[in-house]
Amino acid sequence: MILFFKKDLLASYLQQDIIKIGDQKIFTNPFLYSRRLDQNSNKWLREIGQIEHSIIVKNRLRFYPEIDWSSLTNDEEYMKDASVEMFLKTLEIIKNFNPNLTVKQINQVEKKILVFKKKFFEIWVQKKIKKNSQLQLKEAKRNNRETSMSDWKEWLSTRQTQKAFYPFFVIIIMSLMIGWFTGVANNSCNPYFESTESNS
Repeated sequence: MILFFKKDLLASYLQQDIIKIGDQKIFTNPFLYSRRLDQNSNKWLREIGQIEHSIIVKNRLRFYPEIDWSSLTNDEEYMKDASVEMFLKTLEIIKNFNPNLTVKQINQVEKKILVFKKKFFEIWVQKKIKKNSQLQLKEAKRNNRETSMSDWKEWLSTRQTQKAFYPFFVIIIMSLMIGWFTGVANNSCNPYFESTESNS
């Protein structure tokens, strides 16, 4: 029973990712083309900010006619713009791999993408933005550590710092030596006095 349910679920997802036009099967999920893309094209697909912002702005209402863009926060606008970018990239890839499609057929493909892939694009974009933020934070922390270490090394290597620390090093060394000699003297004297006291 569970196996049949999984098969039905998989078939449902595949149905959303494929549109049939005549004898052609066209993928509406851009990542299904990944194996056929070269390294640069794959990076272009997966990285946000690969399409000019002015082009994205022109296509906002095409993919999100229901949104009042002026009411969005900066973060919401960035997320929606990245989703628009995914729509444009997907259509570009489909056109490249299916050059014989007519304008009418491309419109048909676009409508199916709008219905089935909008939520998918938004979820993928959110995850990508979160991942990028984590990587940037990690990189910033690493840079801060390296900068701090470099600053400390540079500060410690200056002659003024060395001159300032020289008396402290002398005091520390002298304190250690005095402590050591005192400890040795106490250890060497105590057994003698203890044995004398016990004999008396």
